[in-house]
Amino acid sequence: MFAAYAARIDRDQPLSGLELGDRPAPEARPGWTTVNVKAASLNHHDLWTLRGVGITEESLPMILGCDAAGVDEDGNEVVLHSVIGQTGHGVGPGEPRSILTERYQGTFAEQVSVPTWNVLPKPKELSFEEAACLPTAWLTAYRMLFTNAGVRPGDSVLVQGAGGGVATAAIVLGAAAGLRVFATSRDETKRKRAEELGAEAAFASGERLPHRVDAVIETVGAATWSHSVKSLKPGGSLVISGATSGYTPKNGELNRIFFLELKVVGSTMGSKEELASLLSFCAAKGVRPVIDSLLPLDQAREGFAKMAQGDLFGKVVLTV
Repeated sequence: MFAAYAARIDRDQPLSGLELGDRPAPEARPGWTTVNVKAASLNHHDLWTLRGVGITEESLPMILGCDAAGVDEDGNEVVLHSVIGQTGHGVGPGEPRSILTERYQGTFAEQVSVPTWNVLPKPKELSFEEAACLPTAWLTAYRMLFTNAGVRPGDSVLVQGAGGGVATAAIVLGAAAGLRVFATSRDETKRKRAEELGAEAAFASGERLPHRVDAVIETVGAATWSHSVKSLKPGGSLVISGATSGYTPKNGELNRIFFLELKVVGSTMGSKEELASLLSFCAAKGVRPVIDSLLPLDQAREGFAKMAQGDLFGKVVLTV
């Protein structure tokens, strides 16, 4: 079957390890389901895999891709939950959880096999392309906002780095849930898009907000960390799920964190139950993922290049 896969690891030039071509189709195994992929979306996780994060040379070649929507063996339209081994279903209770492609072949292919427990019904209201955006970036944003930040309608939230998949999702979900959403970006066009998607206002990176917020959704890391801490109300929450600009800020703002009793919460992905709630929320309220571009699977390299350059707003989706 045709697939996009990591053939080599290159920390400096990750796209040099990306190959397109034939790979073996998944083999049947007890407790697992094979899905015919209709659409799959890119995540920064895929770039990190090409850099060797979360994977070793011994695991190569590895078909990339965490997210997918498609049709299962019984003809049902489904969405995949990307966290394997969360409950032991299909892998045994002793195996630690992993994200698809850290241990098992991914979704950038004509077929993918996952534990049957990881398959959820796709709402009829969502297209395959829309549903394929949800299991990683949108689920991450959902958990950051509603589980880890614990914000409620009327609360205010700052979303750093408008344009990325998680940040875009947080803006749309937050606005739909009745939050007062502020966003930042270095790019004026992205700031305008953020406001079109429901942000109350968008600001240049590091710019002072009209008032301090209840929570910050942080995926940028070092470049925005100080601004994130300074933007919080006393007792506020900074929820972080990524650090695309680096892991080590110049100023950790520790004095503000302890003096204002701020909460710093790490967040990774989400549960199957949260994904089911996210799917239901999108279907019921007309919330739809923001798609930057649709590309056929054989043009996956173009999508990876857009993501690596940061030249996107929303998700890149590959169709099969």
